[in-house]
Parts: sequence; structure tokens; C-alpha cells
Amino acid sequence: MSDHVVVAVDVGGTGMKCALVRPDGTVHHAERHPTLAQRGPAAVTANILDIAEQLAARARADGLLPVAAGVAVPGVVDEETGTAVWSSNVGFRDVPLRDLVSDRLQLPAVLGHDVRVGGMAEARLGAGREERHVLFIAIGTGIAAAHIVDGKAFAGAHGAAGEVGHIIVRPGGPPCGCGARGCLESIASASAVGRRYVELSGDEGVTAYDVATRAAAGEELANRVWTEAVEAFADGLLTAQALYDAGIVVLGGGLAEAREALLAPLRVALDARITFHRMPRIVRAALGDTAGSLGAALLALDSLETDK
Repeated sequence: MSDHVVVAVDVGGTGMKCALVRPDGTVHHAERHPTLAQRGPAAVTANILDIAEQLAARARADGLLPVAAGVAVPGVVDEETGTAVWSSNVGFRDVPLRDLVSDRLQLPAVLGHDVRVGGMAEARLGAGREERHVLFIAIGTGIAAAHIVDGKAFAGAHGAAGEVGHIIVRPGGPPCGCGARGCLESIASASAVGRRYVELSGDEGVTAYDVATRAAAGEELANRVWTEAVEAFADGLLTAQALYDAGIVVLGGGLAEAREALLAPLRVALDARITFHRMPRIVRAALGDTAGSLGAALLALDSLETDK
């Protein structure tokens, strides 16, 4: 098996992280490509298939044997049928992506949700590898989570588990893309933090990272916006901890790049709210934006073990 690799593709709204990964989790080769979402879902699908085929060919050219493929996509994913049910980022609607990849590569294939597979990678190879119960939360344009127990992610009855971004933390608050008001991601996502600062300051183009930097430098408005987000996040995390009882919470995505500017006040705020539940460790993700492709590879490797 030393010459075996799996083809892994992590599909994002703008870019794809792709790799050839060995069974021990080490990366033999990695590359990146634009998703081409602006061209529509059919073009994205064709792009995924072409790149996966090229990766399999690269493996063979390097004297390696591709044995499976794993693909991770955002949105609603039916992992049982291998269907990308819906994704606003890339326009997927009921695309049988697993079977399309398998047919093109003539290899076993699996399809996973980008946050769940990213959580698997962090739980097994990254920041959560010393804990059995891991809650991985990705904070970017939205907020989504994956509950990982003993290295396995739980998708829920309808493939929609872990949507902690839609815990309502401020009833009647800002409108959310889901149609509700006051959802966690409408206040504490990276996009929401930047948007809130722009609304209050009129200073266009400010990002959440800018807000964190300005808050750390002592700017009053930035500190107010940042504190609002952290407090809301602590409220959402309190509910998540009541539901999941995680041993460790691993934060990834763009907002986690603020590091201790986010983690330190969040720990304090959550600790002040916790009653009888145990306080989890709260840490930053270790694998960065490679977690999705590594997790897609792990999912593919798991499927080979299951089929034995």
C-alpha cells in the first residue's frame, strides 16, 4: 500500500484545493484551481471531473496507484447517495457528483460536506487529535459546525447537522440569509462583522480582520463591534455546548485568523455563561485551508476500509 494514493478535491465558492494523499494522511502532491462558479453548475461539475482525472493521471505518472477519490462540496450534501443537493455558492442542485466522479475515474468515490470533512481532518490530524469529542466550527461568510466523535462526523437525518450559525442568539436581530432574524451568523460571521462596522462608520471595504486589528489597537468603534460579535458567539457556543458536550472546540475559517484576539475573550465570555456543563478547550484550527482536501481524502480512505 506504500504506492497507494487517493484523489482529493475540496470545492469552494471561488477556488478548489486538490491533492493526492497517501493512506497515512501525508500529501504527495497538492494544487489549486479556480472553481469557475461564475460559469454555472455544469461548468463547475465538468471542472471537478477534469481536475480529478488529471490528478489520477499525475499519480500514475509518479508511479503511484490511485485507489479512490473523495470530493467535498459546500451546501446540503446527501452523503448516502453521493448527491450535492443544493449549494448557493456553486449553484449545485441535485448533482450526482459521487457517481460522476467514479464513472470518470473508474474508481470508488465518495462525496462529503466541506465543513464535516474539514472537521474530520482537524479531529484526526490537526488541533483536535488528542480529544474524542470535537466540535469544529468554521467562521467565514457563514458559520457552520461539525460534531466529530472518535474521528467520525455526524451528518444528521437530513444531512443538515451542525448548522450552529442558525441558532438564534438575538431574536428580532439582523436578517439572515436563511430567512430568520438574529441568527448567530448574521452577527458573528466574518462577513457580518465587516458589514456591521461599515454600517456604523461609513468606512467602505473594512473586513472582519481589519475590525479585529483596529480593536486591538484601541479604536472604540471597532472594539464595540468586535465585542458584540464575541458576546453573540459565546451565546451560540453555550447552546452548542449544551447540545454536543465537546471536549474541544476548534475554530477555523477567516475569523479564526484573528487568533487570540478572538479566542481569549471568547473563552472568558463562555466561561462566564457556563453553569453545569464542562468548559471545553477552545483552540484555533491547525490545518488551515488544507483541512477540506485532507478530510475528503480521509472520507475516501474510510470508504475503502468499510468495503473490505
